[in-house]
Amino acid sequence: MIRPLVRRRRAGLLTGVLLAVLLASACAGGLTLHALGRGGPPGEFRPEFPERGLVTNEFAYWHPDSPGARHSPDWTMTSGSLFGLDGAGWSGRPDGGRPDAGSVQATDSAVFRLASRRRDFGDTRLSLEVRPMEMVTTARTPAQPYDGVHLWLRFHSEQECYAVSLVRRDGRVVVKRKTPGGPANGGTYVTLGTASASIPPDAWTPATATVTDLPDRRVRITLELAGHRVLDVTDTAPGGLYLPGGVGVRGDNTEFMFRDFAAQPE
Repeated sequence: MIRPLVRRRRAGLLTGVLLAVLLASACAGGLTLHALGRGGPPGEFRPEFPERGLVTNEFAYWHPDSPGARHSPDWTMTSGSLFGLDGAGWSGRPDGGRPDAGSVQATDSAVFRLASRRRDFGDTRLSLEVRPMEMVTTARTPAQPYDGVHLWLRFHSEQECYAVSLVRRDGRVVVKRKTPGGPANGGTYVTLGTASASIPPDAWTPATATVTDLPDRRVRITLELAGHRVLDVTDTAPGGLYLPGGVGVRGDNTEFMFRDFAAQPE
């Protein structure tokens, strides 16, 4: 069980000309190109991270035209801060304060919400390595059983998506469906599957989640940790989540890193 610790491309067949136009437009619009997708199989999303520095944060989302706002061509972020550290993504030290343009005084990463700009992921295999480092609490975010690190699949909005928990404070792994309307930030969660599983704290662990359409408008979601299948569930009432969406990473009261993030057609 993970416990509190002492500190321890874009998709599609883009031509070179189209990619050049895209990057030129991004620069003209004030985007800071900290996290560019690497080349890979058609349709694969494999963002890169700098050795050190801010990639984007919630300030850029809520204040897009402010001087110094750090925009990413790969990600949007409604809460928290995403940094690069040694070529991996990093939450920074989580706190409950509101960040400035550079996330210098605060990160707000106790509530970490990161989604891809791309929203065309249908049947998808999402793989990465994750390193949970420390669980915290803040005055705004007391401890909860679901504190930890989670993946988003078929992300349409924070009110409509699949959430796959890789590590939680209560030592569970969980797959949930969230649909619009309800008490959880404008949505309602339904638990589709849960199991007891643990990954080593402060160590890199490979994780893979898949989402696949089945006949009769059903959706299958699986989760593997360190090469072992720990969850395999079928959603018989996906509603709008039968359609493609984004991918992303969510964190709650947890400092963590992730690397080798890759989403590709399943």
